[in-house]
Amino acid sequence: MSDTRAVVVALIYLLSATLFVFGLKRLARVRTARQGNAISAVAMLLAVVGTLIELGIVQDYRWILAGLVAGSLVGAVIAVRVPMTSMPEMVAILNGFGGAASALVAISIYWVDVVEPGKPGTLASILGGSQAVTAFLSVLIGGVTFSGSLVAYAKLNGSLPGKPILLPGRHALNVALLLLSVALGLVFAYGVGDPARGATVVWALLAASLVLGVLLVIPIGGADMPVVVSLLNSYSGLAACATGFVIGNNLLIISGSMVGAAGIILTRIMCDAMNRSLPSVVLGGFGGDSSSGAAAGSQEYASTRSAGPEETAMVLEAARKVVVVPGYGLAVAQAQHAVRELGDLLKKRGVEVLYAIHPVAGRMPGHMNVLLAEADIPYELLWEMEKINPEFRDTDAVIVLGANDVVNPAAMTKKDSPIFGMPILEVHHAKTVFVVKRSLAAGYAGIKNELFEQPNTMMVFGDAKKVLQELIGELKQLGG
Repeated sequence: MSDTRAVVVALIYLLSATLFVFGLKRLARVRTARQGNAISAVAMLLAVVGTLIELGIVQDYRWILAGLVAGSLVGAVIAVRVPMTSMPEMVAILNGFGGAASALVAISIYWVDVVEPGKPGTLASILGGSQAVTAFLSVLIGGVTFSGSLVAYAKLNGSLPGKPILLPGRHALNVALLLLSVALGLVFAYGVGDPARGATVVWALLAASLVLGVLLVIPIGGADMPVVVSLLNSYSGLAACATGFVIGNNLLIISGSMVGAAGIILTRIMCDAMNRSLPSVVLGGFGGDSSSGAAAGSQEYASTRSAGPEETAMVLEAARKVVVVPGYGLAVAQAQHAVRELGDLLKKRGVEVLYAIHPVAGRMPGHMNVLLAEADIPYELLWEMEKINPEFRDTDAVIVLGANDVVNPAAMTKKDSPIFGMPILEVHHAKTVFVVKRSLAAGYAGIKNELFEQPNTMMVFGDAKKVLQELIGELKQLGG
């Protein structure tokens, strides 16, 4: 590569890496997330352009341009058509595509540099030891990410049951598969001198990693899906980073490292929010066949009180402070705009309206923040759990919209509960709590919610959007 081209490539990579950092920073806040996404997209485009210039071996750019156009069209259609309720599934599948791409790039490097030329010798002797090891890691991590993400997607959209699928001897089987994958990887990197045999080994490695990804995710229950999504995101970054070492691309190493680090940090935050350790999530079984969870989930509700929109509106009419707690039921009903309308109506009456956000509300990290931002609810009204909890004792009314486990007082009082110790939104301290749900069905943890039987709680049964619309109508009749 000429000196001029090397300088151009270095400048493009530097600009791209800088934009990735700024884009990631902007993504940290809902109000700047769109800008961050756009900045990151420009950074990725620059990365692709810089890589093509650096390689300098492309004979026909028409295929590349066709790929860029096709990929852009597919991405745009998906982004526009996928509803907010399916956003977690989309994130999961995109994580999987990232892992698959990394694995395929590593295999293609081996194919182009070793198999097609028919070069004798091990991969390490041909490409170097570090590239051989990272090629093996790209295939392993990429394969696990791809198949694990497919399982997460299937659990999120209901194609697979949300409850853990617990195979007998699963831990021993996973350890055996991991050891087999490592052994195949070492043979692939250092032990095979014949290209044809090496190709067989690399396909066996890919197959083992795909099976391992499935077995690692199927025992994880729906309650832990937010953690799994962020963890798989970290895996996809690690796979990309390893692939960067394989092809000698510094920008891929940098961007992959950032994604991997951000994903693992977010995973830790999610685990802290659920009072769960990362090993316990990865090992799975939460919400499965534990005796305490099963017993709690089978208990009947003895003393719940219900209310309709008219009674709810009368309480809200006299309130000074109202807190809205969004949950997945809000997303299912697509009721975010009705929530905004209700909030505006209450504020015109002089009511202080806040929105309480639990870190794992919904089915992916930040799900509720994005959902409410879509309805243009001011970001400063969205209060995180640690900030809002002290406010509940001074709150006249709380409206819980489809949330369940994240408002269950059992997490604070019942030591035998599977969610004991999980930080919750302490809505039970408010003067009145309205829980809007279709039924008394359990949440992801599969246990009874003690909030429903609290003396200050009233159940408002129905679709969240329909209930909110009726509530708005009642308030307007009362002079709102």
